[in-house]
Amino acid sequence: MDLRKFAARCAAKSCAKPSALAAVLLITASAAAQTTQPGARHETNTSRQARIERTIKDTYTHRWEVFGGGGYMRFRSGEYTQKNNEVTWNLAVHYFLNPKLSIVADSRGMFGNAKPLRNEYVAYNPNPQINEYAFTGGASYRFYSTLRYALSAQALGGVGIGNFSGASKGLNYIQTGFWQDAARPAFVINLAGDINLYPNLAFRVLPTYVGTTFTSPSGGSLQNNLGINFGVVYRFGRQQ
Repeated sequence: MDLRKFAARCAAKSCAKPSALAAVLLITASAAAQTTQPGARHETNTSRQARIERTIKDTYTHRWEVFGGGGYMRFRSGEYTQKNNEVTWNLAVHYFLNPKLSIVADSRGMFGNAKPLRNEYVAYNPNPQINEYAFTGGASYRFYSTLRYALSAQALGGVGIGNFSGASKGLNYIQTGFWQDAARPAFVINLAGDINLYPNLAFRVLPTYVGTTFTSPSGGSLQNNLGINFGVVYRFGRQQ
């Protein structure tokens, strides 16, 4: 039923009665409120969308980004040895050229107890600790970004440093079967997944591939090492 027509009829028949006139005014006001309510909702949605857009812009226009964390990696310690588990730390600094592209400096360390060759020397030190470090630089590209989540791909290259004999109790790399201690070329490929807590703070999950090129007595080799890091991202500064 059209409330306005009803109010008009009531006004025509009972305009002399104050109580009827008050009822008519109340019905008319209620109808007017119902008519304007959808417009008010539309304004609220528009305002909310504008706020989201401002937050997204605020999140992804920082100049600097620092990531720190740690995790896990599988590493092959020698040409004929079994892979071993390692704990890791990772620190990376990003300098953004625009909201998507950044220059990256990355450092990381990996530590674990390796499994030497099974020979007459194993009894002297069955599980010596080995350490590797990688210092790399390159680029990162953010290919997906929303209010809460972002994905980036990173490609880095540099040097890997291996210490495979420091805890071997005098055994050399020929006796253990490990790589030789050296600084050799290394490269890193990361897929960074960010969960934004605030515009300047995020939690990052970082599946990572570390390629190292340590050598053995029989020659060079490529070690394909997979792992994952977790940590916190802090953003600051502004792009011009």
